[in-house]
Amino acid sequence: MKIIVNVMICFIVLFPFISISQNYKYTKAIDSLIETTNQRPDDSLKVAGYGKLFEKLMFRDPEMSYYFAKKEYTLSKKIGYKSGIALGQLHFADFFKDRGKVDSARYYYSQSLQGFTSLNSAIGILFVNHSLASFEKDLGNYEKAIGFANKNIDIYKNRDTVFSQHGGTFNLIGAEYELLGEIHQEMGNYRIALKETLNALKFFEEKKDTLRQADALMQIGVLERNLENYQSALTHSKKAYVIYEKYDDKQYKCYAANDIGDTYLKLGKPEEAIKYFEVTLTLSQEIANREIEGFSLANLGKASLAIGKTNRAIDYFIKGHDIHKELGYKKAISMDLNGLAKAQIKEGNLKVALDNLSRSITIAKEIGAKDNLSEAYSLRYGINKSLGNLKDALVDHEMFKAVNDTIFNTAKSQQISELRTIYETEKKEQQIALQENEIVLLEEKQRAAILQNTLLIVGIIALISLFGLLYYGIRQKMKRNKVLKEKIAAELEFKKKELTIHAFNLARKNETLENLKLKAQELKEKENSDAGYNQLIRSINFDLQDDNNWENFSRYFEEVHKDFNKNIKTKYPEVSSNELRLLALLKMNLSSKEIASILNISAEGIKKARYRLRKKLNLTTEDSLQDLILSL
Repeated sequence: MKIIVNVMICFIVLFPFISISQNYKYTKAIDSLIETTNQRPDDSLKVAGYGKLFEKLMFRDPEMSYYFAKKEYTLSKKIGYKSGIALGQLHFADFFKDRGKVDSARYYYSQSLQGFTSLNSAIGILFVNHSLASFEKDLGNYEKAIGFANKNIDIYKNRDTVFSQHGGTFNLIGAEYELLGEIHQEMGNYRIALKETLNALKFFEEKKDTLRQADALMQIGVLERNLENYQSALTHSKKAYVIYEKYDDKQYKCYAANDIGDTYLKLGKPEEAIKYFEVTLTLSQEIANREIEGFSLANLGKASLAIGKTNRAIDYFIKGHDIHKELGYKKAISMDLNGLAKAQIKEGNLKVALDNLSRSITIAKEIGAKDNLSEAYSLRYGINKSLGNLKDALVDHEMFKAVNDTIFNTAKSQQISELRTIYETEKKEQQIALQENEIVLLEEKQRAAILQNTLLIVGIIALISLFGLLYYGIRQKMKRNKVLKEKIAAELEFKKKELTIHAFNLARKNETLENLKLKAQELKEKENSDAGYNQLIRSINFDLQDDNNWENFSRYFEEVHKDFNKNIKTKYPEVSSNELRLLALLKMNLSSKEIASILNISAEGIKKARYRLRKKLNLTTEDSLQDLILSL
């Protein structure tokens, strides 16, 4: 990276004002989010707003973040939003973890995992597993922590599981590599730790995730310090510190300051170390983070011991030990006991120191913390030798060598250096390739600039013209369609009226003819003039049974009810032509009396016809014949 000195000087001078401006903007953004969330109705989006507020405030204002986590959880329960309930429980767990309330944190992690599992939520399970891995790491339960991290890696590699829920975009596998690096680092497996952390850094650089790059840089700084590459460690840790300061991430700024202080201690600069450890202590107390407070006290104990302030060192170690015991952090307890023993050795309290070292060794063996174990054996060897316990001293010396060889044998150190070289080489090659591509792209852009601008203007004009024509055409078509629909609707209404009039005329005609027929029969019986009356009755019967009237009716009916007869015959082929007539009249919703008149049959005949028709249409007693006909 090229650094222009003048720009850097300006940045240093202006940084306080920039920081104030950023904080002001951040506060306004938080206030705006609170207002927007509170104004929403009680729904899942309001729950999401509370969750977002928790995440934004958890490192800046933990108590306020807890307030919003409770609102998130309460509202989710009120509206029956199961995902919100599980996420609220996860937020509770994270809050209690940072406060050192181990039992409460473990309970809510368990509840949250059950909730997301029941919902088959891949992203929810990923978040809880990651938090549990970090939680178990801090408690010294390394195998459990590795198990949770590897579960997440398996989920990410099963792309269909996660991507089906998130449109193929969700991927934070780099966070799992980073966490595995932290775990293996604490276990003393530095080769594996560096490999995993380099994987994480590469992933975050590709994603342009600045804050997570800072996390990986900070961890690489720790590994470089363990490899005694102190200047490289400072470089990486300070890069991370600047990023955290820029984003006002107080919690991780504490971690970075702590790491820088540790490196200055290794360089033999305890005064510089104390400056950063005091920053860590102040910020940790400000954000009420007992975990970081405990580490900063222990480190202040180391630095105070290095400048000869033994009593102050003992006080710091005891305070740090008490916090770590409260949190249940076994590795940190072992480190505190080692530091306390060092101070007690300087004070001449060898037996008390020996007891503390034995306790440290027991804990370090239990959790597999090889670096703590190595230091404790070395210190106990010195005490036993001073006290004349030569047999015990020999055993401690052999154990120290065995553990130390495991951590820092030559082959593993070479493998770590090789991995680092491979990463740096790949990064340089990528930078060269990017620079070459940028040169080619710039040349092409210069050649294409004028043409591109011209085409852009022409294209915009063409698009505007095209959209104008399309809009005009669509408007005209809509107008024509509207007129056509109105015309068709009017014609259909007219035909319905014609059909109704025709049906009623047909009924009236048949009724008149039937009455005339009855009258003719009556006169015939009275006057004994058979020939004339018989001819009249035959003429009436012929007219009653004339199919021409039905043909005219059917034509009108088909114009109004398209394909009605065709659909009936297709679906129910056994239906006769007379039954088709009955169906048509029923379709018009005519009364039984009107139908009887039109068909020239009695009301009882209509009932029988309807019964036969129901059988052919396979209707049960519960089914409605009228509803079926109207639906056809």
